[in-house]
Amino acid sequence: MIDLPEPGHRVVVRYLLPSGQATDALGDLLSADETTIVVDGKRGVERIARSAIVAAKEVPPPPPPRTGRPRG
Repeated sequence: MIDLPEPGHRVVVRYLLPSGQATDALGDLLSADETTIVVDGKRGVERIARSAIVAAKEVPPPPPPRTGRPRG
């Protein structure tokens, strides 16, 4: 079983799609139980079966938005 942080932390989760292809979910962990985790990321809210998870870890917050550089 993959260890996850408590809900509210930012995570990256690699999991397998039904086709067998691996993909990642990056975002805030909303909830986790014995069978499913829920991640809120750029693609929206993703419900991921724990049985499909290959790897997961907590990641730092996203960097602040870049500001435009003045041209000179």
